[in-house]
Amino acid sequence: MGLFDKLKKKNKDEFLKIDVKPLIDWNEPNGEGCIASDMITKEGWKVGYMFRDEPLDNQPDSGWHFFKGDESEAYSNDASNFHVFALNTICNYDQDIIPYLNLPVGTHLIRTAGGKFIEDDGSQPIRFEKQ
Repeated sequence: MGLFDKLKKKNKDEFLKIDVKPLIDWNEPNGEGCIASDMITKEGWKVGYMFRDEPLDNQPDSGWHFFKGDESEAYSNDASNFHVFALNTICNYDQDIIPYLNLPVGTHLIRTAGGKFIEDDGSQPIRFEKQ
């Protein structure tokens, strides 16, 4: 590989390369699928906003959705900016989410200082952190 090859920017279509280790044991009946923004899996941001919907019927769906937290409406409306992963995979991108995964459907959390998450009531800003 030449010098100029090393200086090329990472392809924005590639997921960040991580070493996925088993971090959680997910036993919920609907499965461990989740949806994550490319800002986490491709751009290297930690989860800033996470919420849990009703899992989809007949799908391996946990109901969890993970965002950086400042995705624009246009970005969020483009399905190609989001992908389905196993919860364990997203935990490997950001282990700070693990203590919150068993919270019920309807949970909406934002990141605060120290990797902690609180219920999003709209009164506090999201803390943005790189992985």
